[in-house]
Amino acid sequence: MEKWDLYDREGNLLGKTIHRGARFRSGEHHLVTHVWVVNSAGRLLIQRRSSKRRMMPNIWAITSGSAVAGEDSATAARRELEEELGIALPDSAFLPLGRLVRRNSLCDVYLVQRDIAVPDMKLQKEEVSQVRWVTGAQLYSMVNERRFHHYGDPYFRFVAEGIRRETGVLLFGEEGPYAD
Repeated sequence: MEKWDLYDREGNLLGKTIHRGARFRSGEHHLVTHVWVVNSAGRLLIQRRSSKRRMMPNIWAITSGSAVAGEDSATAARRELEEELGIALPDSAFLPLGRLVRRNSLCDVYLVQRDIAVPDMKLQKEEVSQVRWVTGAQLYSMVNERRFHHYGDPYFRFVAEGIRRETGVLLFGEEGPYAD
């Protein structure tokens, strides 16, 4: 059973752990990482969750996962990318875009800029059934069609701004939904 460290809203360790699936108390958060991979053409690497997943089966999403007890977010991000997609990269490849406080999680978002061929990836079949590169416009359509997980408008604004700031890529175009 996976065990997570508990943090307060500001990211301070509380000295307690929780098992995956247990209920959080008020003020308790766990650490989650999201990894956005962008290639030199400005396309985004997305993955389709396995039909065997309890949460969001067959839904497209980005590489993400919870940090296990004793693990920092950068280590968790590297581990998730390698476990789920078979992409092993050095620490220096993970650029932190920042942290979002969500309901019971502290979500650390990372950017990886890499050109990786889909056939070179080794998918963890229990977690991921498919991967593909998409444009920002394709991603936005998938969100609206409920084929890609809707992390929320504030989340997508945050990611779009971080990617623009770090790469110059306007994820959803000049007039796109999160351009402001």
